[in-house]
Amino acid sequence: MTKHAATPPDQLSHEERLDRLGAVAVHVGLGLRPGQELVMTASLDALSLVRRITEHAYKAGASLVTTLFSDEEASLMRFRNAPDESFDTASGWLYEGMAKAFEGGAARLAIAGENPSLLANEDPGKVSRANRARSKAYMPALAHIANFDINWTIVSYASPSWAKAMFPDDPEDIAVAKLWHAIFAASRVDAVDPVAAWEAHNVELRARTGQLNARRYAALRFRGPGTDLTVGLADDHEWAGGASAAKNGIVCNANIPTEEVFTTPHRDRVDGYVASTKPLSYQGTLIDEIAVRFESGRIVEARARTGADVLNKVLDTDEGARRLGEVALVPHSSPISKSGLLFYNTLYDENAASHIALGQSYSKCFVDGTSLTPDELAARGANASLIHIDWMIGSGEVDVDGITASGDTEPVMRRGEWV
Repeated sequence: MTKHAATPPDQLSHEERLDRLGAVAVHVGLGLRPGQELVMTASLDALSLVRRITEHAYKAGASLVTTLFSDEEASLMRFRNAPDESFDTASGWLYEGMAKAFEGGAARLAIAGENPSLLANEDPGKVSRANRARSKAYMPALAHIANFDINWTIVSYASPSWAKAMFPDDPEDIAVAKLWHAIFAASRVDAVDPVAAWEAHNVELRARTGQLNARRYAALRFRGPGTDLTVGLADDHEWAGGASAAKNGIVCNANIPTEEVFTTPHRDRVDGYVASTKPLSYQGTLIDEIAVRFESGRIVEARARTGADVLNKVLDTDEGARRLGEVALVPHSSPISKSGLLFYNTLYDENAASHIALGQSYSKCFVDGTSLTPDELAARGANASLIHIDWMIGSGEVDVDGITASGDTEPVMRRGEWV
């Protein structure tokens, strides 16, 4: 990674911080190896960060960097002008090409920063159909990510639309500056040595996962306002968090930033009710005040104050969409939570609060999971689905207990903090 230590962090210019974020994405997020290809996705707004990442990737020895761009205005044009039948189609050829790149050893990087309410005023039926078609088409590529076949990461860019959603009362330039400040801080770009800061953070996360793996809890119980949920954990589950090695042997941080430790629930052993503690921004729709009830692992009742139509259509995506694929613990005192900001972006908000995810499980969250077949994973309780959607259920008012195989209960978190 390029050295920047000569300039004190508080005196760095925006361009220098942006360059540091590009370096963190390549060296910490991806751990990119010489000779490796990189496939990147980003919005047009993120061009300056794309260029910084591209430069660092080539300096790290990348053989080829290919970026696929999207545009919010073009997305709206589709929903407002495209023929109805077109919403059941997606660019399967594109995702098949991405899958082929991953099979050939390419790394994957996504730059997030979408307008969280982009599709709020569009037909929820069309939104749901388009998302389902995309999810089905994306599966060949997504399987390589979900199974951790390759090194991959997600970072963020402060787009004007996202910034204005977070800071609606500020002029656009002030809103964007505030969001960049939050992104740089959460991504540890402002540290004297960002790479060393990430190494120290990963050590802390490894220690926490080691403690949880040693306890071998059979279940977790979440209790708080609107919540009394017991999440049974999959057989031979394993906790993960921070940097980890993909099947290709490359160590990467899949999320920049990350504060979570996470594992796999058993798809049939989740019971009780739970309320969201932060809004969920999903594919341009804001879903707020989610409340659901589980029986034997399956959501049997669901409601939301806003975005309820989209939520219910998501739950009908397939059989696995009503079941859990992940449970994660995040202390209420995490840096992102302490910022006091609501990001309307899952990458950030999930790192401010404990959360659960509907849909697909990760094979890496099983003992020797990378060597297990899909049938073997399913036998241990892994869920399968076209979707994987995280939403937040933790706060300073939520307690978490670990339940042992013998039925004993031990405190894990009290009022959102580790015991």
